[in-house]
Amino acid sequence: MVRGLYTAWTGLRNEERRMDVVTNNMANADTTGFKKIDATSQSFARQLAVKIDDNTEGPNLKRGIGGVALGTKIGETFYDMSQGGFRETGDVYNVAIGGSGFFTIRMTDKDGNDHIRYTRDGDFTVTKEGFLQTKDGDSVLDENGNPIQIPNANFVDVAIGENGDIYADNNYVATIGLTDFESYEYLSSYGENMYEAVDGATQIPANATLTQGYLEMSNVNMVTEMVDMIAITRAYETNQKMVQTLDDILEKTVTIGQV
Repeated sequence: MVRGLYTAWTGLRNEERRMDVVTNNMANADTTGFKKIDATSQSFARQLAVKIDDNTEGPNLKRGIGGVALGTKIGETFYDMSQGGFRETGDVYNVAIGGSGFFTIRMTDKDGNDHIRYTRDGDFTVTKEGFLQTKDGDSVLDENGNPIQIPNANFVDVAIGENGDIYADNNYVATIGLTDFESYEYLSSYGENMYEAVDGATQIPANATLTQGYLEMSNVNMVTEMVDMIAITRAYETNQKMVQTLDDILEKTVTIGQV
């Protein structure tokens, strides 16, 4: 009986976690370059149930009566890095990545320490000094890891090629740095629509092309997320009813025992 309560409880926890993932996806459905997150789960290893204190087949005989599942084990979350659709903006400093890869961004914390992050969000702007930055003021780096500065950025014709080459009035300025990874399992969500590499991450050349004047949109499908939300809600209610049913049975058992 208690095992049944535990099994139902693990189901409740798992559905709560799945709901958190789905609602986060839906909240970022319009976030530029956002990548959908999925959650995994699995059952705990089955345990052999044994009949004990049963003398019908002989004294002190312990006989296996089958495997018993112990509920749901919460698994990992992972990113769906599939390509999102492009939206035309016409902004000179909006750049969409087609294929696999990330823009390389340098962030500076409040203590003045620099950190390298990665993003698919190409909604860039320039400062009055001509430095190419994200909307949050973080530096976009070139292929050599240096901040990109466009001379007279607001007064020249800026063109960004498919390979990331930046030209100002037909004069070469820099090449936007793109980075990809051998496995996305070694990327951790940092926040602000960015990722950071963790121990074990291996960088590889990006297989991507850039499109100026466009932004890559989120790859979240709202219809799919709504369907998942309904399924999660029903699964949660089922586990909840199981807890209530077992609780009622335990209450009656206690009452009978008192009599």
